[in-house]
Amino acid sequence: MIGTGIGAGVLRKIPLGATATALTLLASVGSAFADTAPKLDSGNTAWMLTSTALVLLMTIPGLALFYGGMVRKKNVVTMSAQNFVIVCIMTVLWVVIGYSLAFRTNPSEAMNAYIGGFDRMFLHGLDVNALSGTIPESLFMVFQMTFAIITPALITGAFADRMKFSSLIVFMSLWLIFIYAPIAHWVWGGGFLGSAGVLDFAGGTVVHINAGIAGLVTCLVLGPRKGYGHENMAPHNVVLTMIGTSLLWVGWFGFNAGSELAADGRASFAMVATQVATGTAALGWMFAEWIVHKKPTLLGMCSGAVAGLVAITPAAGFVTPSGALWIGLAAGVICFIASTSVKRALGYDDALDVFGVHGVGGIVGAVLTGVFATMAVTGATTPVGGIDGNWAQIMVQIKGIGFTLVWSGIGTFVLLMITKAFFGLRVTPQEEIEGLDINLHGETVQ
Repeated sequence: MIGTGIGAGVLRKIPLGATATALTLLASVGSAFADTAPKLDSGNTAWMLTSTALVLLMTIPGLALFYGGMVRKKNVVTMSAQNFVIVCIMTVLWVVIGYSLAFRTNPSEAMNAYIGGFDRMFLHGLDVNALSGTIPESLFMVFQMTFAIITPALITGAFADRMKFSSLIVFMSLWLIFIYAPIAHWVWGGGFLGSAGVLDFAGGTVVHINAGIAGLVTCLVLGPRKGYGHENMAPHNVVLTMIGTSLLWVGWFGFNAGSELAADGRASFAMVATQVATGTAALGWMFAEWIVHKKPTLLGMCSGAVAGLVAITPAAGFVTPSGALWIGLAAGVICFIASTSVKRALGYDDALDVFGVHGVGGIVGAVLTGVFATMAVTGATTPVGGIDGNWAQIMVQIKGIGFTLVWSGIGTFVLLMITKAFFGLRVTPQEEIEGLDINLHGETVQ
């Protein structure tokens, strides 16, 4: 029925003899508008529900087991507790303010380049029928929540064995609001980095470089673990780490292929790229370690696989399988060097190699996205990356890396100083020697 608006205005100007023709024309115009309006797609929605569950699986139990196996037995409960409580805290904060800051439009056009608005605080106004593209906005919100959960959880590996549990809660809460949400907005929420053309399909800058530099700053501020460089700090259960790696690997398909927000060919290509890069990186790390240290370790294979997952994250929906292979190979070898020789030479105690794997791997992936991104996958009509002839994209990628490193690095330091001033940061020497499990949580692994 045409009552007001364009249809009614057009009808008033049409001669009576042409009314039937006009009605037919208006019906076709209305149909065209209806076809272009966003519609809920049940297939895309089903895939995104699945992807959201897969990404949550990456943190609990995936990351908890991955990190838990790498620490000493006296701290495994603490590692798991830190990851579990972060899931809970970030869930609440994302609903209260994080989602709105990251993905809503700021009323000030000038400020929108840097931070979102406040209209979705406490998810105010989020209707059950609201859409984000072809999926419910509520589903997009919770999918992005799982990214906001795993990013701060990744940081915990850098300062393993030495931060107070209460301080962790305060620091991570501040970090989500002042570090993660702004960077997510810059890249994905309509901010200046996305507008400048920075390519980050699923979180190379937002998640991995962000967490990697924050982890490096945190371990430097806290200082090394007691006995670091003198005592045996080998992983207490590498099999747990392998199980955690496997869960991360499977969950990462939701992370990368899910970031297409649709069940289509590009999501499939992202899944293929993820698998290829991960396997290649694991082999790259394994052979590098075999050559240097004469033995291929399971821990090395797991670390290489995660390095590959990290590096392909910004590129997954932009590159061909052959591009993914080169990205994976580079990540496996470079992250091995960063996590062994470079870390040893510089002397910092990044306990579980958060910077070496996530920071360095994210940088490798972000730069190589600028090399291997291609029109053949993206469907663009102009050159995307270097192999298409657009070598300038590499400098755009470096710009995104630079802003992420500076904001996250300096911001993390400031938040640590604030937390330290009010709550302290590090457990007592005696608690560290005895183990955090029994002293902070009253629980141990038998």
